[in-house]
Amino acid sequence: MSNIPNQQKSLNENSISLNSYEEMAEYYFKYVDTKPFNAYYERPATISLLPSVKGRNVLDAACAAGWYTEWFLEKGANVTAVDFSPNMIEMTKKRVGNRAQIIRADLNNPLDFIKDESIDIVLSSLTLHYIKNWDIVMSEFNRILKKNGQLIFSIHHPFMDFTVFNKENYFLTELLNDEWNTNNGKVKVQFYRRPLSKIITSVIDSGFVIEKLLEPMPTEQFKSKQPKIYDRLTKKPQFLFIRAKK
Repeated sequence: MSNIPNQQKSLNENSISLNSYEEMAEYYFKYVDTKPFNAYYERPATISLLPSVKGRNVLDAACAAGWYTEWFLEKGANVTAVDFSPNMIEMTKKRVGNRAQIIRADLNNPLDFIKDESIDIVLSSLTLHYIKNWDIVMSEFNRILKKNGQLIFSIHHPFMDFTVFNKENYFLTELLNDEWNTNNGKVKVQFYRRPLSKIITSVIDSGFVIEKLLEPMPTEQFKSKQPKIYDRLTKKPQFLFIRAKK
């Protein structure tokens, strides 16, 4: 399957952290396979929510450096991968070559290059907290999914963001500023926090039925890599996982 041309739409004015991910693309490509939060916490939970993907049409919505894109391909899926970062797009191409359709696109904008009811599974891994208003993205996920198609996504847990950043009003949707450590030093990143009620309501109001919600424990591999953080994660959730059906 050959790559189709990148979409040339300008990024939505609400897009945040683009420069951060441009800067971190090489880091993600090099380390995402073994980064504990990804490899031993997020991915086991996400994969546990996925149905069989063989022969299915899958959208990897914000593919980053392409780990899930490659996983889907190895499991026999037909994959369309999108990301708003040109450098992340290049990392995904570097990882999977021409085996997937790889498109630069911003989830703040309509996915008008994808046909109605043409996708079986949408996966969005640790992405939607970068989007302030979920109306467009949830509506588009619903539009492109076939009847009974599934949406699986992971995001920052609202409890975690509220407590770690010492916010005063849990019920606000607000922009947070953070710094992440990489092999090239700290990178500033922004994302949104919102209450659980807004997360759930956005999914349901867009025409989905929530099938499962996870607040998982970290794996034993995580414990062997980062035992202190493992202990914290067994008491305070870091991410929230949802599977919903159209």
